[in-house]
Amino acid sequence: MLLLAGTIPDRDLPLLAGKAQLTERGITIDGRSVDIDRGTAAMISVVCHITLAMGLEAPYAVVAGDIGSREGSVKIYEFLAKNLPDLGPDAVTIHYIMPDIAWNKKVLASIDSMEHPPVLLADAGGMYVAKAGGDAHRYQLFTPDLGEAAFLADEKAAHPTYTRGFIFHMEEDVPELVKKAYRFKNAATTMFIKGKTDYVCRDGDIIERIDSPNIETLEPVGGTGDMVTGTISAMVQAGRDHVDACGIAGRVNRVAGELANPTPATQVSEIIGHIPAALEKVLNGRL
Repeated sequence: MLLLAGTIPDRDLPLLAGKAQLTERGITIDGRSVDIDRGTAAMISVVCHITLAMGLEAPYAVVAGDIGSREGSVKIYEFLAKNLPDLGPDAVTIHYIMPDIAWNKKVLASIDSMEHPPVLLADAGGMYVAKAGGDAHRYQLFTPDLGEAAFLADEKAAHPTYTRGFIFHMEEDVPELVKKAYRFKNAATTMFIKGKTDYVCRDGDIIERIDSPNIETLEPVGGTGDMVTGTISAMVQAGRDHVDACGIAGRVNRVAGELANPTPATQVSEIIGHIPAALEKVLNGRL
């Protein structure tokens, strides 16, 4: 089972936990509809599309509303710390969540009690708290963008906001950012760095660069990075090697964008609908 966790920017959304299901308008979790404009919900929607297309088990989702108060984030941390051993997921992806080092360590302690610990993936806040708490080495996959890669490369920064300027401006020197992130043990075993060119990295080495198809109008569409995280998570659930999962996800994201023929006004939900066709095209080598 794949478990996906993260906050939704809705102050009134309670903690929801259960299998996520596709609907005509988006997704439902624990019987409640959730918008998929971007963020955690977009990631979950992508996974639902892929698992349905591949005949895999639907993901288990844990979400809560949080617009910066931390209340929803704490509910998620608390749920995971208490329930992960009983749920027994094979993989866990932590997405948008307010970083809380103490609570994250409780989640990791809960995982340590499991006979078969899950593969751990993180993006956004899940990645920030892993790095800030000195726990990045516990994770198998990170999916940063270039700015977040600079944050991982800065051994002194506790949050992307505080990434030192000289490192932040190294964004064009991705190989050096990768070396720094791994040298200071701030990277997961495998990383997918999102950008105009995507980089697949393992243990400090850049294994693959993905730069085509290059859909320039895809750049301003919010939520495409969440699509990548969702696709990688689904590929891990499908049993793919982590580097292979990243390579597939990078191509699927770009092909889905090409199929959607986006404009700057395109919403990510319009692109997500093309994920199954893009996945089939990529897996069959028809690029």
